[in-house]
Amino acid sequence: MHKNLITLLLLTVTSLTLLKAQITLPPSGDNQKCEVAQYIGLVKVALMWGSPDVHGPGGEDRTGKVWGELVPYGLSNLDFGLSDENHLMPWRAGANENTVFAVSHDVQIEGKPLPAGKYGLHMIPGKDEWVIIFSKNHTSWGSYFYQQSEDALRVTVKPQATAYTEWLTYEFDDRKPASCTVRLRWEKIAVPFKVSVPNINELYLANIREELRTEPGFDYNSYVSASRFCVQNKVALEQGLAWAEDAISKKYIGLKNFQTLSNKAQVLTAMGRDAEASALMKEAIKEPTAGMQDIHMFARSLQASKKPQEALEIFKLNNQRYPDDYMTLFGLVRGYSGVGDYKNALKYANLALPKAANAQQKSQMEAAIAKLKENKDMN
Repeated sequence: MHKNLITLLLLTVTSLTLLKAQITLPPSGDNQKCEVAQYIGLVKVALMWGSPDVHGPGGEDRTGKVWGELVPYGLSNLDFGLSDENHLMPWRAGANENTVFAVSHDVQIEGKPLPAGKYGLHMIPGKDEWVIIFSKNHTSWGSYFYQQSEDALRVTVKPQATAYTEWLTYEFDDRKPASCTVRLRWEKIAVPFKVSVPNINELYLANIREELRTEPGFDYNSYVSASRFCVQNKVALEQGLAWAEDAISKKYIGLKNFQTLSNKAQVLTAMGRDAEASALMKEAIKEPTAGMQDIHMFARSLQASKKPQEALEIFKLNNQRYPDDYMTLFGLVRGYSGVGDYKNALKYANLALPKAANAQQKSQMEAAIAKLKENKDMN
């Protein structure tokens, strides 16, 4: 029994030795591990790197000696791994382990395609231009085992002078709806490269279609939002029209009200089907859910479309529904003025003036009255 126990203990110690479990210690050379991410719409862009500082581990100031010395220009013999005099290597674009660049969807780097995935990021520094390398191998240590045959993409960019930066940093700037710039900063040099998503609207549309198959698809508001996306971005208008109709009439979900009808009218307008849009808006403003502001703005849109008589009729309808309100009276002022009936326009302007709620409204109406007295359109 005693002998068996000793044997078991020896086996346990041997197994633990073979596992070589390690404790967590500070990173080599004080090169802190860093990670940063940015979304371009639905697309996640992330970088992970070891961050060296300009002042070395011993406190020595390496300002002016980073580029061209600590980090040589061109390719270098690292004298380890696959590197020797005949196999020169790029810079690891950081410290210690492989610098990793990751994208969740296909993107373009400086206008060149890069598929979704994780990449080892390497660079070939130069005084006037840098080569940025995205390697399919992102797990090797540093650049010691870099192989050009594993390149996914290379782009060439220009370095820039920048304010002093102690720790090697990656950041995102020039952020736009479909692109951003990744910028390496260290010491007094910045190295930018642009990441763009040229098909960003297609990604949104695909995501919307998937989401409408889940819980959001059981709410008519989701179909309203989906169709508005199409209108606002001028994409897939036929699909937008179908979603707008779903918001009105989809079984168990659709609801006919001012919001859904006016939303469909907006899609029709975007498609150039103005007559259908106008007819639908006239139906929409009859809905109990149509507010005073909604009706007023529809009448104003008719005026903007050079339909003054139709606009006047809508202004009248608004005043009938919400009598003696400053906005609906002001609507009648605009409506009558738009058709050249300055007498009636002045009549309603004088009725509206005492109902002005603030100095701005009062000043607005006084200016309208002054124009109308001169028989001029106040619109």
